[in-house]
Amino acid sequence: MEVIMAQTAGFCFGVDRAITKAYDQTKNENVYTFGPIIHNNQVVDDLAAHGIKVINSIEELQKVPKGTVIMRSHGVEKVIYDKIKESGFEIIDATCPYVKRIHKLVEEHSNKGEKIVIIGDYKHPEVVGIMGWSSTQPIVIKEFEEALALEFDQNEKVCIVSQTTFNYNKFKDLVEILRKKEYDIYVFNTICDATEKRQFEAAEIAKNVDAMIVIGSEQSSNTQKLYEICKEECANTYYIQTLVDLDEETLRSFGKVGITAGASTPNKIIEEVQRLCQR
Repeated sequence: MEVIMAQTAGFCFGVDRAITKAYDQTKNENVYTFGPIIHNNQVVDDLAAHGIKVINSIEELQKVPKGTVIMRSHGVEKVIYDKIKESGFEIIDATCPYVKRIHKLVEEHSNKGEKIVIIGDYKHPEVVGIMGWSSTQPIVIKEFEEALALEFDQNEKVCIVSQTTFNYNKFKDLVEILRKKEYDIYVFNTICDATEKRQFEAAEIAKNVDAMIVIGSEQSSNTQKLYEICKEECANTYYIQTLVDLDEETLRSFGKVGITAGASTPNKIIEEVQRLCQR
């Protein structure tokens, strides 16, 4: 079996930075992450084994001994950041710098009274966090129907940003719908460079293989987008979290297989899948 491995698979800069910050704290006591540091259960469980506990709310945080709180890579709302600081905990901000940039853009433009439109999944923690930096009521869209239905007063200014892991081509199409409405808009393509490159590479591989394997957590937005993109190009696309999820018998029926992985997928898992395919 021929195996084509994506060069950009695995940890991105933001994830690697967040994990490094977390593991640097394993020698200390009373260390917590606000929400899972990344969307990967294996990493979160390993940090827990090293004494770093996940805290999911301010109420939960108030019940534990004072210590250090690591902000998850996806970022958090401004009010949460402020409340943790006021509570006397030390803060280590592991928010991805690309996400941090969006927080600043949203805060700046909403403070000018502009309407904020976020292209992304309103349930995703990154988007929830971005919404929390807007002083005007933000609007979240991810489907074409939502963009078509969106209406503002013609004299209003609109600032458009995107979830960092959103499908790049879909982002462009949604923005085009809004441009045609002729609003006074500021568009910021805040999809991170690594995401764009990863999506493009995955699509190109998927076009030229018999089957495509996409590795990553079920909670990972960027992995879900990779799966959707690959599925459009290759009908035999499989979404797995670890080697256990892979059907080796089915895999053996293909002559050429491509492999990619989400930004929160450890190299160890990617290498295990690659070795199995190359056996």
